[in-house]
Amino acid sequence: MKKLKCHCGEVEIQINLKKNIDKIMRCNCSICKRKGTMTTTINKEDLKIIKGENKIKTYQFNTNVAKHHFCSKCGIHTHNLRRSDPNTFGINLGCIDEIKPNELFELKTFINDGQNHIKDRK
Repeated sequence: MKKLKCHCGEVEIQINLKKNIDKIMRCNCSICKRKGTMTTTINKEDLKIIKGENKIKTYQFNTNVAKHHFCSKCGIHTHNLRRSDPNTFGINLGCIDEIKPNELFELKTFINDGQNHIKDRK
C-alpha cells in the first residue's frame, strides 16, 4: 500500500499498487497537457480516500465522463476517473512521497493520445 497526498496534506488517499509501476503516461488532451502530470492506472477498488474527502473537488469537460479530482485548498490534481475505462483511476505519481523526483523522471513514459480520443470520433 502507498499513500497519495496533495501538497497541503488535506487530502490523503490509500492506493494498492499490485505491481511495480511499469507504465507511466502523460496525456496530451487539453487539460492533462496543462496539468503536466505523470500518471499510472489502478483499478477503482484499489483506491480509498482516507482523509479530506470533503476537500476534493471534481472537474469535468467535453463528454463529462472523465472526472478530474483535485484538492480544493492547494489545487493539486490527485487522481482521475478515466474516460477510456471508468473502472480505473489515473493516479498522479507526483503525489506519492515514496517516489523521489529523480526516480520519477527516469522512468519510461509514453504519451496517451487524449487529443484524438476514440470516444470523440464520429
